[in-house]
Amino acid sequence: MATTDMCPMKPEPAFSFTQGFIVGQISVVLLIAAFIKFFIFGEAPSAEVTASIRAAERRSRTLAHRQSLLTLRSTTPNATRSPQQPTLNKKKSSILRSPPTLTIGSILNKTYYNVDSHQPESLDWFNVLIAQTIAQFRSDAQQDDAILTSLTKALNGTSRPDFLDEIKVTELTLGEDFPIFSNCRIIPVDEDGLSLNTGPGGEKRFDANSLRAKGEGSRLQARMDVDLSDMITLALETKILLNYPKRLTAVLPVALAVSVVRFSGTLSISFIPSNPSQSTPTMMKFSFLDDYRLDFSVRSLVGSRSRLQDVPKIAQLVESRLHRWFDERAVEPRFQEIALPSLWPRKRNTRGGDDPLEGSASSTTSGSAGKGKGREIAKELKEEARKEVRAEAAAGQRRDLSPPDHLRYRRVRGQRDGSSTGEYSMPGSLPGMGMAIDLPP
Repeated sequence: MATTDMCPMKPEPAFSFTQGFIVGQISVVLLIAAFIKFFIFGEAPSAEVTASIRAAERRSRTLAHRQSLLTLRSTTPNATRSPQQPTLNKKKSSILRSPPTLTIGSILNKTYYNVDSHQPESLDWFNVLIAQTIAQFRSDAQQDDAILTSLTKALNGTSRPDFLDEIKVTELTLGEDFPIFSNCRIIPVDEDGLSLNTGPGGEKRFDANSLRAKGEGSRLQARMDVDLSDMITLALETKILLNYPKRLTAVLPVALAVSVVRFSGTLSISFIPSNPSQSTPTMMKFSFLDDYRLDFSVRSLVGSRSRLQDVPKIAQLVESRLHRWFDERAVEPRFQEIALPSLWPRKRNTRGGDDPLEGSASSTTSGSAGKGKGREIAKELKEEARKEVRAEAAAGQRRDLSPPDHLRYRRVRGQRDGSSTGEYSMPGSLPGMGMAIDLPP
């Protein structure tokens, strides 16, 4: 009875509290050391390996998109066509002749461009125009702080997370070199952007009489290579805020400088005609192919006293985010559209030359004076007119004060003698050569 009523003995733990505490602390230290070694100070892969991996991912995404389009076309042939919008039956003018319907085949034929045999063209003249535009943009940016103000406002907008303090721009460099465009060629594409010059069997051949070439939405696309090697830098400075368990528990200063070192790729540009039924203007559509190369140089500085400089993992995160931002906006199958203004000449868009003055002799002549010189000419003409008016007024006063013999038409000579012969004399005439005028009685 006594042995059955006794409580069983509890097994003693293998480790004491002190031993468990020490093992836990060692585990935490090992985890922190592994995190610092492999996450912060781990060696980043080379730029070539990273570029090849990203190019393979973009290529697989593009191929998947094209395969989905082809599958959708094979299952539902009319699915890719947008429904026709009801158009208003407007009375057409009988004066303006309607031109024949133009297709991409007829445009190529009238411009003597063979997409199968035409050699790629250089764009030296285009490079000069683009260089002048970029140079003017850089010069304007130096005059005021408009671009700096816009960047600061965009970085500190509503999308800024709560754990970041105010972001300050500490350096901005717009570069010194210019992009070089080359190897331009024209490629017919359909409404989905798929090439039309791929014949059966994979050979490169364009058929202008095919249904896809004559279909609605087909257009001509210009593709050109772009290469830029420069140093475009944006440096930022902010603080990471730790708001737990209370606000501003800890503050970690962070400085970051991102530079675009090189960009090379293929730019595609095409025009989408206007649609009067939908009141849409002519659009310019552009995007980059998935074979582009974009290299960055990221420099970082973390901490206030003990600082970590050029952390590789931070550089990887920043580059990945920038590549994703660019892919989501301007890399096929995504594209950008810009509405183009009307190309018809308008009076309000006319600039240069001189504005003719109405009612003056200079209105019938043309010159190279601008608006400023036109105002000066008008002022001079008004001043000359005032001088002439004053001179005539002064001459009139002198004639009023002079004796009657100095008048242009003298009085009748016979009136002094009491006779009216009706004979007038002109000033400067010889004696006896008066003008005889018969006056009515």
